[in-house]
Amino acid sequence: MLADVQQMADIRLLMVDDDAKLCRLVRDYLKPLGFDVSVSHTGAEGLDRAMREPFQAIILDLMLPELDGCEVLRRLRVHSKVPVLMLTGRGDEADRIVGLEMGADDYLPKTFSTRELLARLRAVLRRSSVGEPSSVETKDPPIVVGDLAVDPGSRSVTLEGRPVSLTRVEFDLLLAMARGRGRVQTREQLLDAASMGREFDVFDRSIDVHVASLRRKLAEDPRVPKYIETVRGVGYVMRWPERL
Repeated sequence: MLADVQQMADIRLLMVDDDAKLCRLVRDYLKPLGFDVSVSHTGAEGLDRAMREPFQAIILDLMLPELDGCEVLRRLRVHSKVPVLMLTGRGDEADRIVGLEMGADDYLPKTFSTRELLARLRAVLRRSSVGEPSSVETKDPPIVVGDLAVDPGSRSVTLEGRPVSLTRVEFDLLLAMARGRGRVQTREQLLDAASMGREFDVFDRSIDVHVASLRRKLAEDPRVPKYIETVRGVGYVMRWPERL
């Protein structure tokens, strides 16, 4: 039933996946909701179309013939900030982290439901405002936590004076933790802060994957955290500067 799903209109979407049956299923589901879905079955063809045509979002499989999804994303990000939802058939967290670090806006295991796919698409489109940065309080001063500085106005992060490149989701998560430093935040609260637009499930570990990627970029050992502490069974907390 789609009655409770807000319809979206005039969204040009490219799906790059070699599973023709899955592509048909997604296209048939999204078409009545106003999505114009184009399909490519190889990485090379998908990259070519993504570079030539004006799509507002891309669904990109990790495992593709000719060029794999990570290579397609790497080349695409040199020229485009179009929102990308990565599909992963593997259960290995490392595969998901690689995709996020290379610029994917979100990931979805291939066992997804069509409703979850729609929720995630809506979320990445909303976060990007079809290419625009997330809304922030540009007058907010940078938040400094030890050697880490998070600037809401420029949406930039530096560590020991050196810039750190983050995805939109990673920045939003880090900003939420920095603003609430010293206070434990649940995974559900962080999902809301990052506007990831999905119903929270106790088994949802999307936040954990994004935090793992954040920690790698901050050169942080999760066993001896300097900035982001895990509160088992609850969520995360950013440490107070005086405790660093």
